[in-house]
Amino acid sequence: MIEKIIQVLQGLPEELIVMIISALPISELRGGIPVGLALYNFSVLKSFFLAVLGNFISVIPLLLFLKPASEFLSKWRPFKKFFDWFFERTKRKAKIVEKYEAIGLALFVAIPFPLTGAWTGCVAAMLFKIRFKYSVIAILIGILLAGITVTVLSIAGIGLIQKLQF
Repeated sequence: MIEKIIQVLQGLPEELIVMIISALPISELRGGIPVGLALYNFSVLKSFFLAVLGNFISVIPLLLFLKPASEFLSKWRPFKKFFDWFFERTKRKAKIVEKYEAIGLALFVAIPFPLTGAWTGCVAAMLFKIRFKYSVIAILIGILLAGITVTVLSIAGIGLIQKLQF
């Protein structure tokens, strides 16, 4: 999937491509950091910074507009069905957020698994009614922790691949 995204974005500056990949809800920085390191040969700090920035860009608009947008769109059955499913799934997966609130939100976002990043963290913050400023801080901390984890794993993976290639 990342390959297709890169093809669509071809012609844009490589830095912007890493930021866009990191901003997308499917890949987030789990996609951006490896692309920056392995594909574009960016330094560790440059890949990390671009991916974190790209991932964080959507957080404030999501926290501000997710609830009104979902309420408006839920007037139509297909959207209502989707939001009901997604919100219920998020509630089930985000028990840590329900229990520990902002600290749980940071930990939830920090886990670099599918559907645990900043986008789903914004949904969890909305569902569990975590105050805006605490949500922003917690999600940023989670993004930074996830970024460190993904960077370390990416470096290790790249090193292993290089050792396996004679």
